[in-house]
Amino acid sequence: MRIIRDFQFVDPNDRGASVAIGNFDGVHRGHQSVIDLARDAMPDAPLGVMTFEPHPREFFAPDAPPFRLMSAEARASRLEKLGVEQLYQLNFNAALSGLPPEGFARKVIADGLGLRHVVVGSDFCFGKGRAGTAEDLRRFGAEMGFGVTIAPLMEYSEDTVSSTAIRSALSDGRPRDAANMLGHWHRIEGEVIGGEQRGRELGYPTANMSIDGLHQPAFGVYAVLVDILDGPHQGSYQGAASIGVRPMFDGSHPNIETFLFDFTGNLYGATLSVGLVEYLRPELKFDGLDGLLEQMDTDCNQARSILGAL
Repeated sequence: MRIIRDFQFVDPNDRGASVAIGNFDGVHRGHQSVIDLARDAMPDAPLGVMTFEPHPREFFAPDAPPFRLMSAEARASRLEKLGVEQLYQLNFNAALSGLPPEGFARKVIADGLGLRHVVVGSDFCFGKGRAGTAEDLRRFGAEMGFGVTIAPLMEYSEDTVSSTAIRSALSDGRPRDAANMLGHWHRIEGEVIGGEQRGRELGYPTANMSIDGLHQPAFGVYAVLVDILDGPHQGSYQGAASIGVRPMFDGSHPNIETFLFDFTGNLYGATLSVGLVEYLRPELKFDGLDGLLEQMDTDCNQARSILGAL
C-alpha cells in the first residue's frame, strides 16, 4: 500500500482512484462498508482511502483528552489488510482546514489527487467550518468530473455504528460489544518499553506498552489475544493484560501490561498488537503481595478458559 501525504505533489500513478473519505478511527464495520462501496463503484480503479493526520479533532483541540481508538500506524496496517492500495493520509494543517467546501472539492479531490470516484457517509461534513455536506459534494462532483456515492449509516442493535459508540463500549468495559461494531477485536498496538520489572519478580513478566494519545478503555484486567508483529518471537499468543495506573504500587501514568501465556523470551523493542476480548475485573489495591498473586492466578485461569472457548 502506498501512502500519499500531500495533495499538491502527486505521482501520476497515484491518480484516478476510487476512494472512501473519512477519519476511519478504529476502521469499524461502518468504515469497512464505505470502503467496499468504493471498491464496487469502480472495480477497474485503484482502491483508496482518504484520511487526515493529525486527526482534525486533535488539530482544533490539542489539549482535549485522548480519544483515538488507534494510532496512524495501526490504522494504516488495518486498511492494508482490507485491500486498500493507496492511502491518501493528508497533512491536516491550517491551509487544508481553511479551504471552503468548493475549494476542497476542486483543489484536493479533482485537481490535486485526480480522484475518479469518492464515497462518504451520509453524515459527512467537509471544508472550513464543516460547512459542506454529502449532498454538496455530490453536486461538486457532477460539476468537476468525479462520481460520488453517499453511504447510509450502519446500525448495531438500536445504535449507529460509530467511533463514539465504540469508545463508550470500551469505557464501560464491554470489549465484545466494541468488537461487534468494529468487526474485529479492539487492539492496542505499540512498542514494548522498559518497565519496573515488578511482574518478573512476581513470576508474571509483562510486556509494557504506552497508551498515550489513545482512548483509555475501562481500567482493569482483560483476557487478550496478542500478535507479536516483528522480531524472533513473531506470532500469535494468548494472555492477560492490565490497563491502568497500578494502584498496588501507587502508579499515576496509565499503560498496558500484558502477560503472555506459555512464553519465554525478551520482547523489548518488539511491536505488539493486543486485542481486548473480555473484561475480567477492575483495578484493585491489595493489602499485600500474597493477595495480589492469588488474584493474578485467578485472572490467568479465567482468561485461559475464556480464550480457550473462542
